[in-house]
Amino acid sequence: MTPANPPLPPGYSPLPPGHVANVATFLEMKSRPGMLPQIQADDLSIRQWQDPDPAAYRALFRTVGEAWLWQSRLFMADERLQGIFRNPDVEIYRLFRAEAVAGLLELDFTSPGECELSFFGLVPQEIGKGAGRFLMTQAIRRAWARPIKRFWVHTCTFDHPAAIGFYRRSGFTPYDVQVEVHPDPRLTGHMPREAAPHVAIIEK
Repeated sequence: MTPANPPLPPGYSPLPPGHVANVATFLEMKSRPGMLPQIQADDLSIRQWQDPDPAAYRALFRTVGEAWLWQSRLFMADERLQGIFRNPDVEIYRLFRAEAVAGLLELDFTSPGECELSFFGLVPQEIGKGAGRFLMTQAIRRAWARPIKRFWVHTCTFDHPAAIGFYRRSGFTPYDVQVEVHPDPRLTGHMPREAAPHVAIIEK
């Protein structure tokens, strides 16, 4: 009789029920770029989002990140989110095309001498239209406007398949790879089950 759960081959590890795993790639930029590209986009702009309402923030966070299983901010209580929003070392921006919100950018300067590109993404209808390059140029300018020595970001295998190439073309260099395991937000009720169809749902 074939066992219900046959042994895994060497190099594989089981996941706890209801969890997902991805491979995260960390990238960094250790010096301010010389000449940044001039992006011609008269209808694109970014505007700082001061102390956003948690519900409004989560709505944009979902729109931008649901396809990629962005989930960290969905689990946070309002009070913790507001603490992040009101920290003077965290800058949150919305990308606009004319008056329509087109993306989200978040820069975290809480570690001395560093800036983390915490969140960077576009609403689905903007992907592939050049808005990402415009937003990245703005992110780099704002990060290096402060006296930092390192600008870093991490992406993962849930993200758009072109993400690592995009970050490398933007001047980031990969420096570490880690495995991340967390509850599947589609099973906790924080995301619809049809989100991120490229990532299998495993229920036990």
